[in-house]
This record gives sequence, structure tokens and C-alpha cells, in this order.
Amino acid sequence: MLPFARVAIIGMGLIGSSLARAIREAMPTVAINAHDASAEVRARVAELGLADDVADNAGTAVMDADLVILCVPVGAMAAVAADIAADLAPDTVVSDVGSVKESVARVLGTALPGVHVIPAHPVAGTEKSGPDAGFASLFKGRWCIITPPPRADAVMVERLSEFWRRLGARVDLMDAPHHDRVLAVTSHLPHLIAYSIVGTASDLEEVTKSEVIKYSAGGFRDFTRIAASDPVMWRDVFLNNREAVLELLGRFTEDLVALQRAIRWGDGEALESLFTRTRAIRRSIIDEGQDTDKPDFGRDHPDAD
Repeated sequence: MLPFARVAIIGMGLIGSSLARAIREAMPTVAINAHDASAEVRARVAELGLADDVADNAGTAVMDADLVILCVPVGAMAAVAADIAADLAPDTVVSDVGSVKESVARVLGTALPGVHVIPAHPVAGTEKSGPDAGFASLFKGRWCIITPPPRADAVMVERLSEFWRRLGARVDLMDAPHHDRVLAVTSHLPHLIAYSIVGTASDLEEVTKSEVIKYSAGGFRDFTRIAASDPVMWRDVFLNNREAVLELLGRFTEDLVALQRAIRWGDGEALESLFTRTRAIRRSIIDEGQDTDKPDFGRDHPDAD
């Protein structure tokens, strides 16, 4: 038996369009309603055949849905929740895919009293955006963290968990504040650092006549990939997880000063000790199946021997 029969997806960017494709592949009998604030995106979703119905407004999209997934920037959650509140059917589960959970739980809980609000975060994505960027296998083998409120209905939590498992994700349950602290370390701070480094390089590029770009090595290329992520989405992430990010940023600043001191004093032992520990973290990520150990991080080199 399928966990849900009719799913409404609000927001048809990378995650929303990947969800639609994944549902089509894993649960082809599930009806999909979709909506996006952009008329151009709605037209493209219809052209691609990603949904059974593409609604002009969010309220229409959620009518009769037993699962509603909000795939919009965290800062847009309150407005979307207000748009759909009057049209939700009884016992509908409302979830999301945002990278911040405590503020989302608070906003949706306030806007949708009496509704089964169960926030979630599939830890998957690329730097691409838009309905053409999605693909059905995005969630396979990746973690989906579900953060049920304290009094959430256990049956509904399990239904949502099974939904994500059907899409190939591995599911973990976590409370929202802990999620936000974990993601501040594993995602938010790395993105902030990438934006900062690429911004600094952009300033230098004017002086060095494109040499920063021309001679960019793998490390810098990876930073530019991260820094190419959706600016609106990441603006909202930092504003809505500011406490955890600022706490970790303070710790990172202290560690960076310690590295600066080691380099200045020629303390090679301290540098090697840190680099050895961090190398072990990389090995653990590969062992967990969250990345590849192929040369050059799995980049294609068609001309290579």
C-alpha cells in the first residue's frame, strides 16, 4: 500500500522537479499536483509532463492532496502556508525540504494549526536550479532527515518516512534544533566560506587580469561550484539559522587564527596533525557512501587514456 495517493508539490525548482520525477519512477500511480510562483516555470513543468495537474495557485494545487511538500525558500514558507491553509483536506501531511528546520516548524505550526506539520530535509542537491535541473535519482542513497514536532502523530511520521524510503532515501529522525546545528557544520558554514572565498577571488581577478580564473585549481573550482547555488535560498538559510551559523563561525574563526599562528611560527607538526585528522574525515564520508573515491572526485575526463 502506498503511503500517499495524491501529492502536491509547491515550488518546482531542482528539488521539486526531482521529487516529481522520483515519484513517477518509484510510485507511478501516485497523482501529482504542482504549483510554482513563476508562470514561466509552470509552463515548463507542464511541457515536461512532470505533474498530472499544474495549478495557477497554491491553494488549488493542495486540494484533495494527502501530502503537501513545500519546495520553496525558507523565507517564503509563511506566505505559502497562508495561501494553502484554507484548502487543505483533513489529515493532510504538510512537509517541506528546507535546510533549516526550527524556524520552519515554528512558522508552519503557527500558520497551519491542527494540521499534521512534519518538516523534513533531504540532504541532496546540486548547484543547478529550475525544473530542467531535476532528476529522479537525486535522493537515492542520500539521507532525508525528518524533524517531527514533539506531539506529532507517529502514524503520519511513519507514512512520511516510508514515502522518502520509496524514493531511495535513507531516513533519520532528529529534533529541529539539533538538525540546524548539524547542518550549520556540514552545509551552511561551508557554503558561507565558499561564497566568501569566491567573492575575494572576484575582487582579485580585476587586478590579475583573469589569472585567478584561468589558473584555478581543483580546490577553487569546487568552491565556485558551491558558490553557484541559488542565492535566494541561501540568503534565507543564513537568516533563519543565524544563531547556529554564528556560533560555528566563531569557532571556525578561532581555528583559522590558530592555523595562521602555526604557519607564521613554522609549526609543521601542528599543521600535519590537523591535516591528518581531516583526511580521516574524508575517508569516513566515502565509506558512508556520501561521495566517491574516484580520481578528481569522479569528474569525467573523456580524453584521458
